[in-house]
Amino acid sequence: MDRLTELEMFVRAVELGSITRAAEKLGLSDPSASRCLSSLEKRLGTRLLERTTRRLWLTDAGRSYYQRCAELLAELAEADAEAADSTKRPSGVLSVTSSPSFGMMHLAPILPQFQRLYPGISVHLMAANHYQNVIDPGVDIAIRTRPFERDSSTTVRKLARTRYLPVASPKYLKEHGRPSEPKDLHCHPLLLYGFARGPEPFRFSRGDKKETVRLVPAIQSTEGRVLCAAALAHGGILIQPMYTIYDDLQAGRLLPVLEGWKLDPMTINIAYHTRKHQPARIRIFVDFVLKHFAEQQFEQKWMK
Repeated sequence: MDRLTELEMFVRAVELGSITRAAEKLGLSDPSASRCLSSLEKRLGTRLLERTTRRLWLTDAGRSYYQRCAELLAELAEADAEAADSTKRPSGVLSVTSSPSFGMMHLAPILPQFQRLYPGISVHLMAANHYQNVIDPGVDIAIRTRPFERDSSTTVRKLARTRYLPVASPKYLKEHGRPSEPKDLHCHPLLLYGFARGPEPFRFSRGDKKETVRLVPAIQSTEGRVLCAAALAHGGILIQPMYTIYDDLQAGRLLPVLEGWKLDPMTINIAYHTRKHQPARIRIFVDFVLKHFAEQQFEQKWMK
């Protein structure tokens, strides 16, 4: 008997509580299974199992050896699954969720390329701002920007950091002037995100100087691009993360205000369930998005 078969026989016998059932699982005869266990114990020079015709139980040496062997076989099974995934085309439905604005601006444009690379994977993109958990039931991958409690059941990887910025259209600033201090924002109609921020104050800093203001919105929405549309229509001063407004800033459709003042940045994370034998489609999509964000240098753009 080879060593791997000996280990498998030992672990399955413990798990199933029966040498006969373990032998059936591995396609061995009862005599072969008994010889397999005897060979393992002889090689190790210690008794691993006490057994009668009706039951078996682990010795002290067998108990610690079983834990190590079970972990080793699980690792081998995972390596086999990964190798098998690499030799076949990944397939199946992949459910991904993000905010509507992030999905529209940063996921939808790259999905056609992903589809061309992996035509067997069908992506179901669910755009929503309201969620109970980091990953709700039935979701494979979630893009999240709000802080949350991390736990061992969820793997979280950083996509990018992005800063918040107050902005307005050139026409609005020409007609109403620019605020010079955070407290001056009270004199302007404000376009504010109403879900994550809620009643929380905005904390501005410039060097050693700090200023906290509570702002009342003229227009409030749970969707960032709705507020951007209002700002582009010259409706007031908008406060949004750079990932939402970067293109409008680059094109000059929106201009920064309160330059020199900074708001706390946010982190954009990609999260998925922690599990052994992760489906290939999840690993592939996560790596694809991480690679895209690194190549586009989004964090460098959004934090400067």
